[in-house]
Formats: sequence, structure tokens, C-alpha cells
Amino acid sequence: MRTLLITGPGGSGRTTLAAATALAATRAGDRTLLLSGDRTDTLGAVLGVATGPVPVEVREGLTAWRPDATAGFRDDLAGFQERASSVLDLLGASRLDPEEVTPLPGAEELTLLRALRDAALSERHDLLVVDLPPTPQALALLALPEELRRYLRRLLPPERQAARALRPVLGRLAGVPMPSEWLYETTARWDLELAAVEAVIADRKTVVRLVAEPGPAGADAVRDAGLGLALRGLRPEHLIANRVLPDAPADSWLAGPVAQQRKTLEEWRESYEVVEIAHPGRDPRGLDDLDALAVPGAPEASSCVEWPVVDRLAEDGVLVWHVPLPGAIRDALDLIRRGDELVVAAGQFRRIVPLPSALRRCTVAGAALRDGELRVRFAPDPDLWPQTR
Repeated sequence: MRTLLITGPGGSGRTTLAAATALAATRAGDRTLLLSGDRTDTLGAVLGVATGPVPVEVREGLTAWRPDATAGFRDDLAGFQERASSVLDLLGASRLDPEEVTPLPGAEELTLLRALRDAALSERHDLLVVDLPPTPQALALLALPEELRRYLRRLLPPERQAARALRPVLGRLAGVPMPSEWLYETTARWDLELAAVEAVIADRKTVVRLVAEPGPAGADAVRDAGLGLALRGLRPEHLIANRVLPDAPADSWLAGPVAQQRKTLEEWRESYEVVEIAHPGRDPRGLDDLDALAVPGAPEASSCVEWPVVDRLAEDGVLVWHVPLPGAIRDALDLIRRGDELVVAAGQFRRIVPLPSALRRCTVAGAALRDGELRVRFAPDPDLWPQTR
């Protein structure tokens, strides 16, 4: 299945265009699932059909689904209480009833990630269109699986599970309780689930489309979004310029907004493949309005970029690590080598990346930002690099 992730700044019309994109793909013959993580039924208001935790058929070949974070959180908590029953009884803890459980902050994000994984693994559809949250939240959501897996590996390293049979003995020798079996089993299950989501995001069939309204605020949002996506190894396949105004006479009050939009569109075309969606004059509501929007349907190319790329400089044997970072500013870049990882900070975004095996035996010899690409130089460490005769 192909996966299309759609995001954009708040108020840009991303939900409307996600719905219109799904309809366009359905008209082209693709069995399409439209997934939304909105707490309120914004998607249903656009489609004219109520959506919720049970997938609903909007039109032949098009299904809409808005997972329920509350139900998922209740199920997870009930499972946790069951597995930790002995510990809870020992502490004299009072169990929580399902009726009194409300989702904690972050439950919606985890529910959407789980739904994304389940939908992507399904064979009932050809295309999955995901209406992601506004860009800042969407970037944090896309980073969550990788970051959570890193935390789990640090807190409960998988190699420690090899000593399961020794835990009771070690506990008596150390005089402290050792982690229970269910904790390692839960961690392993979480790791598998997060790895599945991470694989969907990094899959070559996953495409990102960015929606923004042309203008100064939209230009700033697109600049930040492009940098944040690049740091995750993604690049928008299309930049959808929404609500583009028609030409207006020079003496009209629309002349100023139109000029701002034209200037922004020219700048965007230098870096992106831009698709313009004309302003319909009102908020689209219902399938007929959505059909009238000229949006592209199913994606044809991947948004993933080869990241990072390592090559060798023949003259001195230095290895160069290439990281595409369009829109990055030199003064807002920061690099920290931490063991076998490299911490890359670009503006408000940060990513901790495991180094390829060859670079782990090198020392950082310098870095430079050129033409929207970060190039980090690594010099082989003589004490770790194989010697040639």
C-alpha cells in the first residue's frame, strides 16, 4: 500500500485538501482509506458524513476513519493493570474502572500512530491518505517512534534480556528487586510496534504533501516545515498552494493580497513542485465541492531522500557525510558527537542519528553548510581503522 501524509500550518485547509485528494484517488480507481487524528470531527464536516472510531464508507472505494483515543487508552490501561496486578496488590493500589478513565496528553498521537501502522499493513486498500495535525505537531509525531525506541533501548537494553534466568539470583545478591518479566515483554512489544510505524514513515512508498496558503505567514511556515521534514529524511512531493486568489485590478483592495501571493508562489517554485488550488470563494463542504477542487490524486514518487550519504575524498581519505537541510541557517546549526551518535540541531529541530559503522571509527574533522546541504567531514582514527600495507 502507498501512504500519503498531508500536513500544513493551522488554518491552511489541509483537512479539506486531504479529503479532496482521497476523492481524486478514488475516482482514478484506487481503493482509498482516509485517516484523521482530529479530536473533533472536522473531517466529517468537510465530507458531509460523520466519521468516528468505526470506519465509514463515504463513497464506493473511499473509507474514512477517525480512531478513538479514549477507547484505545482504556484498553491499554486495562492491560497494564492486568499484567501488573501482583505489584498493584502488593502496594495496595486501587484499580481504575474503565468509566473513569480519560486519555492523557499524547494519547491522540499514539492512537494515530497505531492506526497508521494498522492501516498501512492492511491489504484492503491501495492508498492510505493521512490527515496529519498542523505542521509543528506533525513533525513531532513523525519523530516520536524513533525517539521512543531510543529511550527504550537506553532504559532497558535488549541485551540485558539474555540474563532472564539469572534475575532472581542477581536480585538476591544485589539486595534489590530486578525488573519483572512482564516489563521486558511490554518493552519488546512496544519496540516492535514503534518499529513498524517507523518503517511506514521511512518506506519508499510513503509520500509527504505540504499544504499552505501563499503569503508571508505561509512562506515562514513552509520554510520551517521543509527544514523539519528534511531532518527526518523527507521532502514534500508537492507543495499545495491553497486559496490562490484570481488576478485583480490595480485599484482593487485585492491587489495587495494578490501581489503578496504571486511573490510567494515565485519563491516556492524555485524549490518545490507547486500545485495551485484556486480560492473557491467559500469553505468547501460536501463531496460535490471537494470534487470541484483540482487536486492531484495518488502520488507517483517517493518523498524519502537518501539520508545520510557517505562518500570518500580520494586525496586524503576523509569521509564526508551529506545531510540535505534546505533552508537551514549556518548560525542556527549545531553538531555534537556523542559516542556512536551524532546530534544534529537545525533551528528549532533536533535529531539524534546513529552513525554508520564506517564513521564510528572516525573522528569529526569539520563541517560546512553549502547549497542547503550539511557536509560533515570524518577522518579515520588510526587506532580503530584497519591498516593497509
